[in-house]
Amino acid sequence: MELRTAGPADADRVAGLHVASWRRHYRGAYADSFLDSDVVDDRRAVWSGRLADPTGRLTVVAEDGAELVGFVHVVFDDDDRWGSLIDNLHVTYGRQRTGIGTTLLARAAAAVADRATARATYLWVLEQNVAAQRFYRALGGTFVESASVTAPGGVPG
Repeated sequence: MELRTAGPADADRVAGLHVASWRRHYRGAYADSFLDSDVVDDRRAVWSGRLADPTGRLTVVAEDGAELVGFVHVVFDDDDRWGSLIDNLHVTYGRQRTGIGTTLLARAAAAVADRATARATYLWVLEQNVAAQRFYRALGGTFVESASVTAPGGVPG
């Protein structure tokens, strides 16, 4: 497996993995009508913008040969209180629990140490995403607070 900084040419593949991960893990949190729509176009637009102008952030992709198997996206110094935001961490479903997520987070932490004002990092996890919560707790993460947000596509139901 190789890690590298993502660039604009990676937007389609990153968007595809992002959507696949949402569809598998966010059912019940996001409306099925939203997840089943062509949300790929939305994510492609988001990732095209982020990767075209990476100022203040970093996206690292993990590849096994030509296959994208994961990515992490960090926003440096996002919050005065909490530090840098781990905004996305997604690993191909069949490759989860193989160390890819941990490796990507380690790369993000090293980048924060190198480029951010403070070393602190934080992230948000959906209440329904129990597997992700277990993963982060196993790495030493702690629950600090919860917040209510409007899910993309409206309330599931």
